[in-house]
Amino acid sequence: MSAPAIAETRKTKLPRHLPIVILIAALIITVVVICAVLGEGIAPYSPFLQRLGVGDTPPSAAHIAGTDLLGRDVLSRVIYGARTALVGPVVVATGAFAIATLLGLLSGYLGGLVDSAIMRWVDFMVALPGPLVAIVVVGVVGGGYWTAVFVLVVLFTAPDTRIVRSAVLEQRPLPYIDAARTLGISKARILFVHILPNVLPIILAYVVLDFAFALVNLAGLSFLGLGVEPGTPDWGRMLFENRNILFSNPVALLLPAAMIILTAVSMNLIGDWLFERIAK
Repeated sequence: MSAPAIAETRKTKLPRHLPIVILIAALIITVVVICAVLGEGIAPYSPFLQRLGVGDTPPSAAHIAGTDLLGRDVLSRVIYGARTALVGPVVVATGAFAIATLLGLLSGYLGGLVDSAIMRWVDFMVALPGPLVAIVVVGVVGGGYWTAVFVLVVLFTAPDTRIVRSAVLEQRPLPYIDAARTLGISKARILFVHILPNVLPIILAYVVLDFAFALVNLAGLSFLGLGVEPGTPDWGRMLFENRNILFSNPVALLLPAAMIILTAVSMNLIGDWLFERIAK
């Protein structure tokens, strides 16, 4: 088959239009990013403004999502909460896969003792109950948002290492690697110049999925009081703070819960879609 024919075949595999579900997911993520970046400019009130005399009130013209027990505007806190909802998961996803990429490349290409040592550590970490380990470690250390982020980076690194290693093992026996060895190219150059670009698309797809899992984990830790500090606008923390006003102002609880679900599901859908496109 000629080169133009091959190129045409590849073109037909790519969708001409993005699926409507992916477009909606991308729109949701775009809104969340805008809230995270421009929160101070688009929030109707300061998320820290307390009006104890007002207390929790249902949605009204003045407060579209109502107020919480301390009289703080719920919508403003949800908008500000997008910042912690994005920053932490981005750090977890990129940090975990940066470490996992290095370990996976070394393990998959070098093999031998290096591979054995790295994979025994991976097996040990994967065998641990991740959420329970996060709760115990963060609780013992004293909590805090960045402590929780660091713990999740460590926990996410092990399974990500296994994914990268599997991708490298597929590349290692290919002819272009044998040709590079024959030419005397160094192992470091083979790893980072030849193999890494070929496994990077798969890595990026899994980074998106890691973001969704990190978002849910951080929200859960904040709900348990092990994430952000009390009073910080955070979706997980808002679930804990507003649980007692479910019947007087259900929006104060349902809105941050909906944002967690929509953001996580949207990132999962985008990650799955990217992986399917790459796998083809």
